[in-house]
Amino acid sequence: MSEESAEPKGRPCPFCGASMMHRHCKYVCPQHGVVYDCADTFY
Repeated sequence: MSEESAEPKGRPCPFCGASMMHRHCKYVCPQHGVVYDCADTFY
């Protein structure tokens, strides 16, 4: 019930805007591969 349909599935890729998947300590874009990992600060 906390899901909002207006929100994208995952964090958007900074290069193409596609929803990224969160895998372990990494955000993976379907087009660009790993974009962020746990060493990156992006908040």
